[in-house]
Amino acid sequence: MNCGSLFDIAGLQEKCDELELKMTEEAFWSDPEVAQKVLKQTKMIKSTIEDYEILANDFEEATLLADMAMEEEDASVEKEVARQVDQLEAAVEQMMLRTLLSGEYDQNSAILSIHAGTGGRDAQDWAELLMRMYRRWADKQQYSVTVLDILTDTEAGIKSVTLLIEGLNAYGFLKSEKGVHRLVRISPFDSSGKRHTSFASVDVMPELDDDVEINIDPSELKIDTYRSSGAGGQHVNTTDSAIRITHLPTGVVVTCQNQRSQLSNKNTALKMLMAKLIELKELEQKEKIEDLKGDYSQIAWGSQIRSYVFHPYTMVKDHRTNAESGNIQSVMDGDIDLFINEYLRSER
Repeated sequence: MNCGSLFDIAGLQEKCDELELKMTEEAFWSDPEVAQKVLKQTKMIKSTIEDYEILANDFEEATLLADMAMEEEDASVEKEVARQVDQLEAAVEQMMLRTLLSGEYDQNSAILSIHAGTGGRDAQDWAELLMRMYRRWADKQQYSVTVLDILTDTEAGIKSVTLLIEGLNAYGFLKSEKGVHRLVRISPFDSSGKRHTSFASVDVMPELDDDVEINIDPSELKIDTYRSSGAGGQHVNTTDSAIRITHLPTGVVVTCQNQRSQLSNKNTALKMLMAKLIELKELEQKEKIEDLKGDYSQIAWGSQIRSYVFHPYTMVKDHRTNAESGNIQSVMDGDIDLFINEYLRSER
């Protein structure tokens, strides 16, 4: 298997050895922030090397099996070889895609928010379907999902939800989902059976490590408390523990209600706010967060990135890459890697 040079395994091993040597230095922990970054980088490099070694071993096994199939002319063994080759191709493809995740926060967990747009109950139902889709996708990746905030509707669906999706590279993959998602279907809420179009927006931010800091002037924050409405037990629903923070200069609003205490919700909301402000800072290429002004609502909504058509035909199409799938049920069950992968390739 000649992929070692492609993934620069020798270079990665050299870098790993260099970092591990640095960790043995007496003054290594004198700067905890730098130390944590080195530890995180070492962990990621080791993970890549281990993944490659597994691929190399699998390739050797497949090669031996292929030799056996040719010698014995056994059709059943040939089928097994074909299956292993397909698995290897998929694994190599995934490893290659991970090499595209070179952004500063790509390896972080992700905070994903969904907001129902125009379309009334259909849009709220659509927002709930998208939430289910991303939760199914996260399950397939063996990521954990926590509901940070949710606003349900008494009639149907959800008005908004914020999910914390924890796992290596979660943000790097999910950042491709940011934008407007359009649904076309026969409305289950229309007795006349007419076709409806509805919209929902998806916003994605990296979860920041505790050592990441950004200067926020407390006087520029408006902090509101309110009673939680989502799941969380009796205590959550009987106290004003939910937190809403508005950053006045930019108009960014974050909310959190999943924790039992108001202080925990506030700390989580502040981390979400810092992530959003850092994202805005990078997008605007500003040197100081104090320079951020104006309306950033277009960042949350953006332009339509993907359409999901249930009627009169079935198709999901990404308008940025032209990637499409006719198996819409599979997509709604979380099989969105096609669209994520094509986006990463296009951004390479």
